[in-house]
Amino acid sequence: MRSIFNSSISMPTLLVWLLTLVLQFYSPADAGARIKDIARMNTESETDLIGYGLIIGLDGSGDSKSVPFTRQSLANMMERMGMTVDADQLKIKNAAAVIVTARISSNNRVGDRTDVTVSSVGDASSLQGGTLLMTPLSTAAGDVYATAQGPVSIGGFNVQVDEGNKIVNNYTLVGRVPGGAKITRRMEKQSLSNDILITLRTPDYATAAAVTSKINVKYGLTAFTEDASTIRVVVPDSLAYANERGEFIADIGRLKVTPDQAARVVINERTGTIVAGNNVSIAPVAIAHGNINVNIRSHPIISQPEAFSNGETVTTAEYQLAVDSEKARVIHFHETVALADVAEALNSIGAAPRDIIAIFEAMKQAGALRAELVII
Repeated sequence: MRSIFNSSISMPTLLVWLLTLVLQFYSPADAGARIKDIARMNTESETDLIGYGLIIGLDGSGDSKSVPFTRQSLANMMERMGMTVDADQLKIKNAAAVIVTARISSNNRVGDRTDVTVSSVGDASSLQGGTLLMTPLSTAAGDVYATAQGPVSIGGFNVQVDEGNKIVNNYTLVGRVPGGAKITRRMEKQSLSNDILITLRTPDYATAAAVTSKINVKYGLTAFTEDASTIRVVVPDSLAYANERGEFIADIGRLKVTPDQAARVVINERTGTIVAGNNVSIAPVAIAHGNINVNIRSHPIISQPEAFSNGETVTTAEYQLAVDSEKARVIHFHETVALADVAEALNSIGAAPRDIIAIFEAMKQAGALRAELVII
């Protein structure tokens, strides 16, 4: 077989051939996001579990004697093991009380394991190196579904260098126990019916309509849009068997749609971070940006009494106020300007992230920012 890289084939011809090959295997259906990535199938139920436990084996970083429930919990545990101790006599710097949380679904079976999160509730300084003792995990109704136990991983460290100085990497009062919870009771599954609910993670009528249309194009009139976040799918009678039903749900999850996104600008004022969506637009608006610096200086004035007057020396202050107003820089945005143009214009006038946040907030108040402004 003759190679396509034969010297008789020119480079432009080869590029055209490769482009034709790529387009042959590409279809618009490959674009977009899978339904299972933007939505959740309500064919399973989930529940949160919570419990109270003890972490031991800490290197002097546990709760102090001022935390009574930690001492009492340790005394109760020792008593269950056949040893009676006085809670007031316990030194618990190597133990800490924690709240343990986890989440399980109806697909989990007895014996399966899931991760748990432990969070200190006392005055411990670190959970590093600790081990979680057996802790029952229950629902809000008090039904126990799992037990948790195992070494705690905090993904950081807390090192005391000398008196008053320490080195801390990451937060050391919250940790995880990978696979630490063992399920002891299975959740009841929802009864199978001919309806499957698809819940969008970001409610939007345009996206819900796109999902409904995509399903109906492939399977006929089986999907119905109920609201901005819910699509109801009726399983055809021909797919009533469990295997066929599972394949049907899996195939729906693999279908690709192009989700519509609301115009949104998210601002984190603590870090000065600004994230804007692609559909953000600006109405015609003029922006004047400048800084006003106010300097207040204090000069001491000493009043000295005359000789032999038995007076006292008095010190007062004289304040000088100076206002330095920077010349305002004006920029003008036309109708439906692109967000890239906005960023370029704001950078051209030397606006810092904090200034840009203030400009976005002012444009929103003026009605010029055609997007939802979210401040976190």
